[in-house]
Amino acid sequence: MRVANAPVSYGAFELTVGILPNVPGPDQVLDAIADAGYAGTELGPAGYLGRGDALHQRLQSRGLELAGAFVELRFGDGDLSPLEATLDLLDGFGAQPILCDRGPRDGGVDLDGVARAVELARERGFEPSFHHHMGTRVQTTGEIERLLEGTDVALLLDSGHLTAAGGDAEQAARDWHGRVGHVHLKDVRLAVLKAAPSWDEAWRGGGFCELGTGDVDLEGFFAGLAGYSGWIVVEQDWMPTPGQGLAAQVEAQARNRRWLADHVGL
Repeated sequence: MRVANAPVSYGAFELTVGILPNVPGPDQVLDAIADAGYAGTELGPAGYLGRGDALHQRLQSRGLELAGAFVELRFGDGDLSPLEATLDLLDGFGAQPILCDRGPRDGGVDLDGVARAVELARERGFEPSFHHHMGTRVQTTGEIERLLEGTDVALLLDSGHLTAAGGDAEQAARDWHGRVGHVHLKDVRLAVLKAAPSWDEAWRGGGFCELGTGDVDLEGFFAGLAGYSGWIVVEQDWMPTPGQGLAAQVEAQARNRRWLADHVGL
């Protein structure tokens, strides 16, 4: 297993970059990831870390690899242009495209649409994984099982999103072991979720927490993943508030890296 982090842990993602004034720049984020001892990063918003040679140089100068790139699609509407743009960014990298449904929760995800996206990625030489996610049409254990039964796409298993949706992360790692192609490692405070009026307010309010401080049985989760050899991407989604600096979040991600070393030997 190789361990990465992601710009979202430092407040840089699609809802903040170019929108909020205090979002850290790419060099600041990559320096923090490398200094904490991570081996790689996910891409973040398209172009945030750069493109082509600039992206290669940013990563190579810090000894980092690119682990994956998140792309949302409204499966079934026929528009695969966001995926095509993401694959263009990934040319020359060994990273995975990470497919995710663009909700809302208005019925089951279109499996034929998922299959078409997977086919496009494979035609371009990439093997994608599918990210189950709160607030989308692939959220619960049953919805994930329907996806796995109806397609041949690999699964991005997210310990935090699965637990937030009422699932058992350790059991999922055992049951779906053969389909796991990528892992997002999160811890989550269920009390924060229960107290919040919506999922959006729950994660903005600190529902995702530092590893080992929430309700996910992370050591059991890793026991279920025994034999998995792909990326483990630590994510602790964080929305900066006005005037809030980055230092505390940088320290939190360094502690997350130490937690992995201390508790599961990574």
